Amino acid sequence: MEDAVLYDAAPNGVVTLTINRPELRNPISDTEVVDGLLAVLQRIEADPTVRVAILTGAGKAFSSGGNINAMKPNAGGLNGGLPARTRGNYKRGIQQLPVAFAALEVPVIAAVNGPAIGAGLDLTCMCDLRIAGESAKFAESFVKLGIIPGDGGAWLLQRVVGFAKAAEMSLTGDMIDAQEALACGLVSRVVPDAELMDAARALADRIAANPPFAVRMTKRLLWEARRSDLGTVLEMSAAMQAVAHATGDHEEAVDAFLEKRTPQFKGD
Repeated sequence: MEDAVLYDAAPNGVVTLTINRPELRNPISDTEVVDGLLAVLQRIEADPTVRVAILTGAGKAFSSGGNINAMKPNAGGLNGGLPARTRGNYKRGIQQLPVAFAALEVPVIAAVNGPAIGAGLDLTCMCDLRIAGESAKFAESFVKLGIIPGDGGAWLLQRVVGFAKAAEMSLTGDMIDAQEALACGLVSRVVPDAELMDAARALADRIAANPPFAVRMTKRLLWEARRSDLGTVLEMSAAMQAVAHATGDHEEAVDAFLEKRTPQFKGD
């Protein structure tokens, strides 16, 4: 499990996570990868010095999604042969990932370095921001294997690209390239492959430069706003703002602005 997802922390609070199964194109349905991702997310959440995370894949793929070699009944994958057993495998396995990503207060940037297929595409949608290399490709391809998005993709994808585009991608299973992903809002930027990690780190550095409590609360508010009405979001905003106004970093930001100097945020 420890080497299924690599964890690399930089001094400024930016952590890079790398799915490390390049020989299989980084499938995320296998237990070791699910457990590895859950472990690093828990590690990030427990460490107040972490400000931003970048998620990418080793080798030439971001993630191939499910391990097709393990899709036969009782082949070691999610298909347990009996419907009740398969249901349990999903609930105890890959379905833990969208819950864990949604609960994480630290922003996550997906640096999509190649194909992101099926559950791999859905994994990008679990992240808060997405940057793609020019060779990246995306497909919500479950239907082509006679299955459905069992990892929460039906909820995730339409919140990123809208219902119509999500329906088109899910019902056809067709592949789209990085430029089409940019056009439909699936990614916010496309860069040359060789510049992908530099671009992701530059974005992470810009986020990490801000007060960490404000960043975490802003991410939480954005996620809650996806599923709440305006009144609920306004009430949450008032409560979070009361906390934000009481932080040392807010005071430092105001003082630095008035004194025309660069603020020094300490996370308090």
